[in-house]
Amino acid sequence: VKYKFLKSNCNEFMESDKLIDQLIDLAIKEDIASGDVTTNSIIPAHSRAIAEMKMKADGVVSGLKVIRRVYERFEKDIVWTPLVKDGDRVQKGEIILRIEASYRCLLLGERLSLNILQRMSGIATETAKYVKELAGTRTQLLDTRKTAPGLRLLDKMAVKDGGGTNHRMGLYDMAMIKDNHIKVAGGIPNAVKAVRANLPAGIKIEVETTNLEEVKEALAAKADIIMLDNMDNATMSEAVKLIHGQAQTEASGNMSIPRLKEVAATGVDFISVGALTHSVTALDISMNIKS
Repeated sequence: VKYKFLKSNCNEFMESDKLIDQLIDLAIKEDIASGDVTTNSIIPAHSRAIAEMKMKADGVVSGLKVIRRVYERFEKDIVWTPLVKDGDRVQKGEIILRIEASYRCLLLGERLSLNILQRMSGIATETAKYVKELAGTRTQLLDTRKTAPGLRLLDKMAVKDGGGTNHRMGLYDMAMIKDNHIKVAGGIPNAVKAVRANLPAGIKIEVETTNLEEVKEALAAKADIIMLDNMDNATMSEAVKLIHGQAQTEASGNMSIPRLKEVAATGVDFISVGALTHSVTALDISMNIKS
């Protein structure tokens, strides 16, 4: 299976198989290392079984494609029978997956696969709540870089499965000029000029602003995206009117579900929410093995 990641807000994609394989390698080294001493002592190598993954809460599933790669790392001839797909909304008690493999393989992959599936499904489920609140508006929900170190790709895949939109992957695929950059550069115009002089083709420039004067400066500097950071709704409305489609707009800071519709009503293109990934509540999913 090939995974593709949307880079920022451009129609550019990058293959991510290698990143996922590196993550799985690290997780196996961390959890299994030289082998499962308990399972290898008790379970015969030739013994086969069927495992079922079951929802213990309502939510949105994410991570099935990833955990298949986990199990196939241990055994190539597994019988993989997904009953739902990533992005599907499921209910408590629903069986979402059956795996037939050696008993040892099932136990080797159990904790690792559940850790991935529960975290990703938790992110997808939370994202879907925000997306539902924005239904009927033109505003898109963005994720942020506030992800678990090393897990960003999976976190952002889960946001996509929940119906959200991926922001930049990292520091390399979009220039985001923030307050500290502006201070060192001596103002927004200088900061944008310096970045533009060193920027690879196709990379967008986003500028963080906190008031209308800064919005005017970012607009004059021809920023591609203007972040409206920690502004009240009235100020955001004025900023959107001022920008008038000359740049895309992103609302950021203290974005909770009860506030989303009011913020969307200001006309912003995007709302970014760090809580989608930095405050993850894993979705409860169990795995039962039937010998």
